[in-house]
Amino acid sequence: MTGPRYTRLIDSLPATVPFVGPEEHERLAGRRFAARLGANENGFGPSPRAIAAMAAAAGDVWKYGDSTSFELRTAIAEHHGVAVENVLVGEGIDGLLGYLCRLVIEPGDAVVTSDGAYPTFNYHVAGFGGVLHKVPYADDHEDPQALIAKATEVGAKLVYIANPDNPMGTYHPRETIEAMIEAVPAGTLMVLDEAYVEFADDGTEARIKADDPRAIRMRTFSKAHGMAGARVGYALAAPELIAAFDKIRNHFGMCRISQAGALAALQDKTWQAYMRLLVAGARDRIDVIARENGLSTLPSATNFVAVDCGQDGDFARAVLQELDARAVFVRMPFVAPQNRCIRVSVGPEAELDAFATALPDALKAARAR
Repeated sequence: MTGPRYTRLIDSLPATVPFVGPEEHERLAGRRFAARLGANENGFGPSPRAIAAMAAAAGDVWKYGDSTSFELRTAIAEHHGVAVENVLVGEGIDGLLGYLCRLVIEPGDAVVTSDGAYPTFNYHVAGFGGVLHKVPYADDHEDPQALIAKATEVGAKLVYIANPDNPMGTYHPRETIEAMIEAVPAGTLMVLDEAYVEFADDGTEARIKADDPRAIRMRTFSKAHGMAGARVGYALAAPELIAAFDKIRNHFGMCRISQAGALAALQDKTWQAYMRLLVAGARDRIDVIARENGLSTLPSATNFVAVDCGQDGDFARAVLQELDARAVFVRMPFVAPQNRCIRVSVGPEAELDAFATALPDALKAARAR
């Protein structure tokens, strides 16, 4: 036999990725999208101060980035009122989830999540041999009580919840999440994905002590800060857990240009406030477009809106495919009944105009199938 001898685990896994990127869709179609509204990116982009900081840092790109991201971690710690030892910076939440699974998951270990929740988490769990146990959504919300009950039942090492949620955009008040943490069974770590919390109403962000060993919170610069391509995420957790990541993380995984941009973005409070207004306005516009076409939307606390197509997953998929044929890129949830929706990210006015133009014909074509 020639070639690498893969592990039994890797041999058992399908060759797949959680999401096919819009660039791949464009290559397959042989044309560019008129509206890129499917990847949960923030089409309004980063702070001008962040852009300037990244441009200034480009001349020093011959250097490796600071392996501890010390300046950025210090600023994040000050922002949250915690110690630097409570903060980990990594290659987006996706990268941090991969590191976390490598830290705690061995083949056969139980992990609990919601059926239809963020699939990249599931991808990492499977990659380290974990066994996923899923609970259904309740009224288009993740179900904290069911998640805790399942974690208790199976002795889960990790239990994952996003607040606000992806892909539905729904959320729980902080008290619900805080009660969930109090109910976490011994030996289980709660993974609280807060990628979208900056868009949510006051009273959504849970009040969790940074030293609480029962939870790890994850944030990103991809959404509210409009820097998805920079790949900067961070985690807040007890110092012992943060320090454990040093055993396995890629110590030079953070580009110094990305570090500089994230630091400037965090410091630009004016742009952050402006961004919340832009995103809220775009969500309202998506709702108007949906209602003009006889559809409804779910209330969203994120930078996307779940548009209820009013039928089943097959019909929503047909709408998505017809939008794709009209050069409008959106995505949809994977699991029923949430897959009756398409998920539309916020974006500049011209892209929402393209969506508004394409949707009536896409719906007509989908209904004619």
